[in-house]
Amino acid sequence: MKTGDMVLQSEMVAKWADGKRLAFIGDGDAISVSVAYLMHRKILNYGPTRIQVFDFDERICGAIKRFADRERIETLDSTLYNVLDAFPDVGRFDCFYTNPPWGASNGGASVNVFSQRGMEAVGNKGEGMIVIADDHELDWPQYVLAEVQRFALGSGFYIQRMASKVHLYHLDDNPNLRSCNLMIKSLPGTPEVRTSDAITDQDRLVNFYGDGRPIKIRYVRERKRVDYGMAHDDEYQYETFVQGGQ
Repeated sequence: MKTGDMVLQSEMVAKWADGKRLAFIGDGDAISVSVAYLMHRKILNYGPTRIQVFDFDERICGAIKRFADRERIETLDSTLYNVLDAFPDVGRFDCFYTNPPWGASNGGASVNVFSQRGMEAVGNKGEGMIVIADDHELDWPQYVLAEVQRFALGSGFYIQRMASKVHLYHLDDNPNLRSCNLMIKSLPGTPEVRTSDAITDQDRLVNFYGDGRPIKIRYVRERKRVDYGMAHDDEYQYETFVQGGQ
């Protein structure tokens, strides 16, 4: 997400999640950090009471923890987590945010996996903001958007509102492709979810990260260094599901 859009998105998320416990299901754009910092510096006088990031990249989780500790932001924290595993904190949040793999090659299945974990985070009793591709000319974003809406409705959520084509990205193959904010909310009477299971259905995992790119990496492990903040080729290593004992 481009810098200007990140600032606007952070303000929007803070207002949307004001006074609530917010779970980020992945956060490669660091919107969680932006929201927490803008609140901490009193630039925003509203926002979530708690921000918890769940991400499979230990570098992201570590950076969030170090930043929160350095700035003394007690409401910001992170948990190392892969969406294929059972969600660890079912029902402990009021709303969730996710900007998942957009599902161009899997019909939105990857979006729905991340969205499912967000729904579990709120125990099927809350709201979610899903960031996905939004293009009125290309076919695949329209099909994905329709599939995500079907999944939400089938899970007991409805489409509360949508902010169309609000973000741009540094994409070499399609620099004009934008994304939207799809806001969902649980329907009254939707049964509360109390447990979570690992996702093993291979049909949901095909082309998870793109055409011919299945999900193989369980965690991106951070290699400990004394000079954090400097980029190095040897600062991380992959841990696959096989290495993790699965």
